[in-house]
Amino acid sequence: MAMRMRQSLAQLEQEFRQESELDRDRRESLRRQAVRRSRSRSRDRQRAKSSARYWLLVFSLIATAVIVTVVMFESLYLLLR
Repeated sequence: MAMRMRQSLAQLEQEFRQESELDRDRRESLRRQAVRRSRSRSRDRQRAKSSARYWLLVFSLIATAVIVTVVMFESLYLLLR
C-alpha cells in the first residue's frame, strides 16, 4: 500500500512538473505572439504616418509651385502694363 502511494505521489509530482513546463511554454509563446503583434501594429502606424506626411509634402510642393507661378505672372503683368 505504501509503495503504491509513493508511486502515485511520484506520478502526481511528475505530471505536475510536466504541466508546469507546458504552462511555462504556453506563457512564453503567448508573450512572443503579443510582442510580434505589438511590433506589427507599431510598424503599421508608422507606415500610415509616413504616408500621410508624404502626401502632405507632395501637396505643399504642388501648392507652392502653383502660388509662385501665379504670383510671377501677375507681377509680370503689372510690370508690362
